[in-house]
Amino acid sequence: MRKPLFHIAAVIGLIATALSVPVAAQGEPVRVAEFLAECPISHRLPDDPIVLPNLPGASHSHDFFGNRSTNARSNQQTLEGATGNCNPVSDISSYWVPTLYRDNTAIAPTGVTFYYLGEGVNNPAAIQPTPYGLKIVAGNAKATGDADSIARWSCLHAGHVNPSKNFVQCPAGTMLETYLDFPQCWDGRNLDSSDHKSHMSYPVAGGCPSSHPVPVPKLRMVLRYPVNGTTAGLRLSSGTGQTMHGDFFNVWPRAEMERRVRNCINVVIKCDHNGNHG
Repeated sequence: MRKPLFHIAAVIGLIATALSVPVAAQGEPVRVAEFLAECPISHRLPDDPIVLPNLPGASHSHDFFGNRSTNARSNQQTLEGATGNCNPVSDISSYWVPTLYRDNTAIAPTGVTFYYLGEGVNNPAAIQPTPYGLKIVAGNAKATGDADSIARWSCLHAGHVNPSKNFVQCPAGTMLETYLDFPQCWDGRNLDSSDHKSHMSYPVAGGCPSSHPVPVPKLRMVLRYPVNGTTAGLRLSSGTGQTMHGDFFNVWPRAEMERRVRNCINVVIKCDHNGNHG
């Protein structure tokens, strides 16, 4: 009995489709230049060891992540002698942001991830390890409007809500989130500067400017808060949502930072918390 022509054509089509679609190799790495650390809130203090060093209580309130010892008197030596609460445990760096309030009630973030990324520059293979002891500040604690702010607020799992530089109203069942991208071009000499920003720069057209020639991984700080609904009463300890800013004091062990940059960033591979890929 002759088989219907449409049946034969369908079989031929399936075979052709199967032959034309490559099968991904088992364990093929994800081609994204990334490693990360997740660090829950450690403590809260009105201190800032970068902007207001050795002046306890002189700052607006900050939520600290990572290194458990961070306070106004922290320096490289005190931090490297302490422990942290990050995954991976090898990251004892210190990260901090202004405290979020609803009226006068402080709200702690329930999800905090620090991504180290190869994006932002055209040549990830040229990215160097973040220098040990480097201090970086991102954002503007004194912003008075959108024009002088790099804050970004959005809603987790609610992509239809447009992001904004100020707080956004998130639907029920979602969470308010914010992220900051830190500058990733270093001047190659200074671990800090008088304004805590001049030693770093953002890339320009996919490259680092000649004044700041050394590319390091882009630090992206992502925080998620158990907040949705009206934005009434929301404020940061520094002011409006536009004043969102973040500080980073790098005390990753040198060998761990170097390994991750070499094995994850330079070769454009997504790594897990331990700096490995499956």
